[in-house]
Amino acid sequence: MAGHYSDTFGDEQSPRRLLGTTTVYEGRVWDVVSEEFTLTDDGESITRDFIRHPGAVAVLVLNDDDQVLLIRQYRHPVRMALWEIPAGLLDEEGEDFVDAAARELAEEADLTAGRWHVLVDLFLSPGSSSEALRVYLARGIGDVPEADRHTRTHEEAEIELKWVDLDTAISAALEGRIHSPSAVAAILAAGVARGNGFADLRPATTPWPEHPSQHSTWPRGAVLES
Repeated sequence: MAGHYSDTFGDEQSPRRLLGTTTVYEGRVWDVVSEEFTLTDDGESITRDFIRHPGAVAVLVLNDDDQVLLIRQYRHPVRMALWEIPAGLLDEEGEDFVDAAARELAEEADLTAGRWHVLVDLFLSPGSSSEALRVYLARGIGDVPEADRHTRTHEEAEIELKWVDLDTAISAALEGRIHSPSAVAAILAAGVARGNGFADLRPATTPWPEHPSQHSTWPRGAVLES
């Protein structure tokens, strides 16, 4: 059948001939770049502007009562207070991905976790940003000691924590009552993974070749092999 793929289909690296890169805007966290490339060796030149992003990690926390932890935080670009899951930028050079997730969990929720698995990997807006997000499932929950807790500032100072039954969270996602892409994807993925006791989830140490830090730099005017 035309267009048929096997059950093991998946996205794949597909480098193209890069002709040039220009930084249009240099920001505090991410830059806007303009890149000129071709789809084939002798193809026409195409220019695309996008956000060059360091990537991020997020954590779906699940306790022994089958509840997930949601945090309520104001997001200025959309002018809304959103129910989300703990998350943060991969902006510490050399920091391991799962260590970054554990750091964010401690900073935003004052929690630790003894069991970690990869839940789902995402590109949040691949038409306009290079942002790659890895979401972990964290279980075996403990509290960060009072003396070691992070002082939250700005929007994070308003964070509100709420434990919600996983089924309730699934309903909220499907009914359009929560909008955070990391939270929606994580909640729905957890609902599916729960069906066999999370046995199919990947180890926390699973490589993440899609993250920008794992890519080779495209030489100007060169074609890379995938």
